[in-house]
Amino acid sequence: MRAFFNVLSRLLMALALFWPPVSQAQERPVIVALGDSLTAGFGLEDEASFPRQLEAALAAEGVLARVINAGVSGDTSAGGRARLDWALGDAPDLVIVELGANDGLRGLDPQGTYANLDDILTRLGERGIKVLLTGMLAPPNLGREYGEAFNGMYPRLAAKHDVVFYPFFLAGVAAQRELNQADGIHPNRQGVGVIVENILPFVLRALADVG
Repeated sequence: MRAFFNVLSRLLMALALFWPPVSQAQERPVIVALGDSLTAGFGLEDEASFPRQLEAALAAEGVLARVINAGVSGDTSAGGRARLDWALGDAPDLVIVELGANDGLRGLDPQGTYANLDDILTRLGERGIKVLLTGMLAPPNLGREYGEAFNGMYPRLAAKHDVVFYPFFLAGVAAQRELNQADGIHPNRQGVGVIVENILPFVLRALADVG
């Protein structure tokens, strides 16, 4: 009987070397990408979308995060605000807020967009959830006054809520024909890759504050 227990003990010890404890599994950070078609992956296979490519890029950096796609094509800041509680169902450690592009395309009042984003950031802060806010630029055809009001709200929000801020989600991709789909608006697989490469240091910075 003693020999049996000795063998069993050795077997359990061997399994422990290869089976991570529950506490380690729970430490895997959860990231929610709350946005519109740019995070949803409009026109792309799932593995080419922003959440999947970001997850792979983080893994390459040794960060085994779970990135949840909470992007809805066509969504405005008001839509993101309305579904925020639903998007937080997986208890994320970090939320990437990518909203406002459709507000700008529709020429919506920047004050309304500001109020929506402000409420989202306030509610995330109250829950102790870290945030990476990504900025957007207004279409130039809407005029200088609109552009200044729209473009300026993102850095003001980032400063007010003291969150990590990535100034322009489409940096390096906007207006680059080879990095966009035929509509000239939505990034292709390569374009998403550029976005992920550019934003990755900001995601890592935001994750460093988690805990």
